[in-house]
Amino acid sequence: MEIFNTISDKGLAFLGAGLSMIGVLGIGIGQGMTGAKAVEGVARNPEALSKIRTQFILAIALIETGAIYALIISILLIFVAN
Repeated sequence: MEIFNTISDKGLAFLGAGLSMIGVLGIGIGQGMTGAKAVEGVARNPEALSKIRTQFILAIALIETGAIYALIISILLIFVAN
């Protein structure tokens, strides 16, 4: 059980920061799928470009907030939890 005595709070904070950034992987996949579907929708119906663009920008903004939250959590864990 000596391994548990060598793990410090700072090390666990860095581990938590790394784990919180795993959420960005899913966010990147979500943004890629959203962009692909928007392009596909415009290719199928070019007249709906303005409606698709508006919904695409709104969806990307909502998806991006998850990445910003993960980044803020990582920064807080690294710099504040010492």
